[in-house]
Amino acid sequence: MRVASTTGAWRLCSAVRDPSENSGGALAAAGKTGDRILSYEHLLYDVQGPMALITINRADKHNAISLGTLDELHAAVDAAATDEEVRVITITGAGDRAFASGSDLSEVLHRDFRQALEPIVQGLADQLERTPKPTIAAINGICMGGGLEVALGCDLRIATPNSGFATPEGKLGIIPGGGATARLPRIVGRGWGMEMMLMGEPIDAERALQIGLITRLVEPDELLPEARRMADHLAGFAPFVPRTMKAMVHFGMEASLAGALMFEKYAQGALVQTADKVEGITAFLEKRDPDFKGK
Repeated sequence: MRVASTTGAWRLCSAVRDPSENSGGALAAAGKTGDRILSYEHLLYDVQGPMALITINRADKHNAISLGTLDELHAAVDAAATDEEVRVITITGAGDRAFASGSDLSEVLHRDFRQALEPIVQGLADQLERTPKPTIAAINGICMGGGLEVALGCDLRIATPNSGFATPEGKLGIIPGGGATARLPRIVGRGWGMEMMLMGEPIDAERALQIGLITRLVEPDELLPEARRMADHLAGFAPFVPRTMKAMVHFGMEASLAGALMFEKYAQGALVQTADKVEGITAFLEKRDPDFKGK
């Protein structure tokens, strides 16, 4: 298990430095990913087997996503995406009250038109969607506004019974700006997308499960173990499979039916030529576990 420091600004370094060069020993406690050292102020970064666990660590602010937190999330997702040992990326929130309560309103208050046109949360959701590795949002508590939009950028969303979901931006005189107007209706359908965004009222975890916003509902003490089980399961597939499946779904949702079906055929055509396909089918016929090599 590799754990990144929770103090100091995040850094990506090309070589290990003497810990004594860093105040408070922050770099000494940092986690190592390949030849890079990561240290964060607003996040916890923990690699557990095949899963990189990124925890938004602002529990006293209900894990509100400040611009500094957003910068660190970009860096952490990028680090996990380029770590060959990581097969799945999971994002969660510190404490038991919130996954993420939204963007930091003290910053939004002073945001002007030019600043609003910057990617901000939308950029992170795009990054999560484009990352080849499967991503999981493990939600325990408040998941609203920008926090919900981060979760919408993930491939899978699991939650606990005490979780609540909402897009309350209308009550603040604005609309969602992190991708909810596009992703939420695609995930839950136009009807519930409109209900959540126009009304701005929270829905509970049971309703979220019913409408497909989340796919698994577990008790709080089972949330991260469930995410780990899912990561272990995904890590058991041939490495090309989850990333190709993810790409097919995202492409297919944006393409015409004919285009998506054609792309699916070409993608399957590529995978049937891999050594992992031979190993997978042979292992199934021989009633043994496959030994995939990513080839």
